[in-house]
Amino acid sequence: MPVFKLSLKIFRKNWVAVSIYIFIFLGIAIAISANSVPEKSIGFSQEKAKVALISEEKTPLTDGFQKELSKSAVLIKLPDQTEKLQDALFFRKVTYILRIPKGFTQSVLSGGSMQMKKTVVPNSVDNAYVDLSVDQYWNLARIYAKHEPGISQQQLVNQLKTNLSGSTPVTIKAHEQAKTANSFSMYYFNFLAYTLSAALIMGVSTLMVVMNKRDIKRRNFCSPLRASSINGQLILANLLFALSAWAILILFCFILDSKSFGTQNMVYFLINSLLFTGSMTSLSYLIGNLMKNLNAMSAVCNVLTLGPCFISGVFVPQEFLNDTVLKIASFTPTYWYVQANTRIAKLTQFGWTELSPIIQSMALLLAFGAAFITVSLVVGKRKNLMNE
Repeated sequence: MPVFKLSLKIFRKNWVAVSIYIFIFLGIAIAISANSVPEKSIGFSQEKAKVALISEEKTPLTDGFQKELSKSAVLIKLPDQTEKLQDALFFRKVTYILRIPKGFTQSVLSGGSMQMKKTVVPNSVDNAYVDLSVDQYWNLARIYAKHEPGISQQQLVNQLKTNLSGSTPVTIKAHEQAKTANSFSMYYFNFLAYTLSAALIMGVSTLMVVMNKRDIKRRNFCSPLRASSINGQLILANLLFALSAWAILILFCFILDSKSFGTQNMVYFLINSLLFTGSMTSLSYLIGNLMKNLNAMSAVCNVLTLGPCFISGVFVPQEFLNDTVLKIASFTPTYWYVQANTRIAKLTQFGWTELSPIIQSMALLLAFGAAFITVSLVVGKRKNLMNE
């Protein structure tokens, strides 16, 4: 199979250019695996604000308040000096300063209107919990003092402690989610579109440009090989190269995220990427038939890989892209490949309703591949007629 061997030789010569794209992609993929997969929240814990409590009087009620406040805040001891309090607030040693004025306890018991003074860091979410705790304690104390006038401070403190000792359990219920949703595999297969496109265009197109040179074509036609045999060997070589590039990239995905390979979602990821490989191989075959020399190959490769990847959701998720941009992107196989990946990653059930839009995207990938092959055959036939 002389044509097949010559094709493999050309692939080996261009392996350095192809491997550059692969190694760059793997570097990006490893960075993604370390940074892009969010940790799931499995519980709830209240954040405690740092509070400086300054009381100008010492009563059983203020002592009880301090103990209750320590459950929802971290109490920081600070000297009662204006400058040091301001510095602590500025440098965030505390975010909340609460001052209980002298006579405040008696005002609460007698139904007075005396208020505590507070100084806080603006727009602090943690301070909202402190406000709730403070208001809850003293409002409840006012209610008891109003309806039980003879109650002592110690009895009131014990009653407040009992009332405020209850807690409400918080349970976070997570919706059923696919193991591959927002996983490394989803990001990996999306970025795979760029690497596969670049590798296939650089490899397959280069081979076709070389094999379409007049001297080589004439030599092949003068050989005892039939045209069908020559074309068959070229197709076999291109398919072998495409499958090799696909298999190498899938192998690295298995190494970096082996746990996802046990899911049913991964089967659809693999089918989708294989169909995309076929579509891009057909496009590369067409480009190779259209180009006449190798000088512009790098420029063509960058335009036909980076362009669709930017507008189709590879580098920026599709939900962040403009509708007009997405309509333009829908005329490329990359768009449908990414859309299928996004849906596959979220699959929790595998009925026809869930799989239907994915199958439609895959069918469009096949349609793109068939269209590229058809145009390639027409272009190749026309070239042969013009050279005869």
